[in-house]
Amino acid sequence: MSTTTGAPPVTTVDDATSAESGVRRTHPLPVRTIALGTVGSLLILVSALGAGAILAQDPLIGRGAMSWIRYGHGRMLATVVLYTGFLLVVWAWVRLGRHVLAGRVGTRPVLVAAACWIVPMLLSPPVFSRDAYLYIAYGTLPLHGFDPFTVGPGNLDVDPVVDNVDSFWQSTPAPYGPLFILLAKGVISLTGTNMILGVLLMRLGLVVGVLLLMWALPVLVRHLGGRLPVAMWLAIAGPMTVVHLIGGPHNDVLMVGFLAAGTALVLERRHVAGIALVTVGVAVKATGAVALPFLVWVWAGHLHSTRWRNFARACACSVGIFVATFAVATLVSGVNLGWIAALDAPTAIVNWLSLPTGVGEIIHSVVGLVIDLDKVYFVNALRVVGGILMIVILVKQWWRARDGGPDAVKRAAIALLVVAILSPATLPWYLTWGFMLAAALPWKRRQLAVQVSLAVFLVLTYTPAGDDLLYNWLFIACAAGVSVLAGVSLLRHDPLNLFAADREPLLAVGPGVTR
Repeated sequence: MSTTTGAPPVTTVDDATSAESGVRRTHPLPVRTIALGTVGSLLILVSALGAGAILAQDPLIGRGAMSWIRYGHGRMLATVVLYTGFLLVVWAWVRLGRHVLAGRVGTRPVLVAAACWIVPMLLSPPVFSRDAYLYIAYGTLPLHGFDPFTVGPGNLDVDPVVDNVDSFWQSTPAPYGPLFILLAKGVISLTGTNMILGVLLMRLGLVVGVLLLMWALPVLVRHLGGRLPVAMWLAIAGPMTVVHLIGGPHNDVLMVGFLAAGTALVLERRHVAGIALVTVGVAVKATGAVALPFLVWVWAGHLHSTRWRNFARACACSVGIFVATFAVATLVSGVNLGWIAALDAPTAIVNWLSLPTGVGEIIHSVVGLVIDLDKVYFVNALRVVGGILMIVILVKQWWRARDGGPDAVKRAAIALLVVAILSPATLPWYLTWGFMLAAALPWKRRQLAVQVSLAVFLVLTYTPAGDDLLYNWLFIACAAGVSVLAGVSLLRHDPLNLFAADREPLLAVGPGVTR
């Protein structure tokens, strides 16, 4: 990480090269890069009023002078502006990544950039997802005497709430944990049926996950061997966090925040608090439980006896902490364990981001050239195969993590990614489950370029209004092209040769990033 003291405050890192002397100067903030992303984020904020996941009946501009932005050519214009804003955010993120890899900026400028890009998203209508309205509906159900784990939002007689839930989820019980239902109930208790305030307050609650990540990453980097500016750039400033997890918003950010913080505490030998925090994450979304068996190995590795005695002790303590913490969370939330039965709700989603589902669809298409059979048979069969493969991989990763330490955390990240990819249903933000832990690992430059391409592509798989684009093949091809260009741009200045030569060196310095 480079030092930045003594630099003139009016000069920015974007002007940081002296061609005559060949000496690279360092400066405190990449002002132009931060401003570029901020403009993009503000464009998303404004254009989302017309192109985002807007309310069915908006009390602000639904029938006012600005209502044209929601219909016809006005909505098309808003959509173009929103995509332009997103591309500016991506451009700024890639530029910031170059500065980070070249050692021109440290952690503080990355966090300043992330804050400038995230704040407009806190005020925006939901973008690339309608999940915020579903969260509000699930929080409304118990306040009207319904069990959110047995009935769906369609049972409510509250028009502003029900009208904004996607028809796909109207009859689906909540697949979320008790603490998230408690959060949703708290939001609705304060905002009533005001959907705009509900979304804003829900976002503020979920931002706690980002703050937990910011606290945990320095500890994770110290143990896992990465480089802190790179980890912050990937996990906090990236478009998956700024646009998807916050702009969406998605409760996954709260789960991974508790997961990362708990993992950091376990690595620091604060085992009881660490396991308890991860359990809190599980009480938000069950996926966090995948990491717990790996953290048992970390705890066992800190004990001083034989391996299996250490494991038995760590396992017994972890189970006890999990049961006690989860019981308290359930009692405080005022719900029961019915959400466990609702965990299969997402399996109704069918898209090729789930590897088994995608393979089943491909096989069906090939067989369909000869025999006309229902696609569901192929998809379900491959999902069974994928489930078996997932279990085998998880068991192997867990067994290889038996020495504990940072390697067990690395394998926990792999396991979370495997669960996201091989589950019967995969949504773009599921990839953040393991990625937030993996951000603290050492990265090669080409691996980072792949991550850039993946992050950009995953956002573009949905429309700004939250509709699936995965089977719009022309759009997906264009999105893939833009995503690859973004990844290549991390390694090469202006790969399309559209602008004047950029003389900033791309050489990575310091530990945690290699060629």
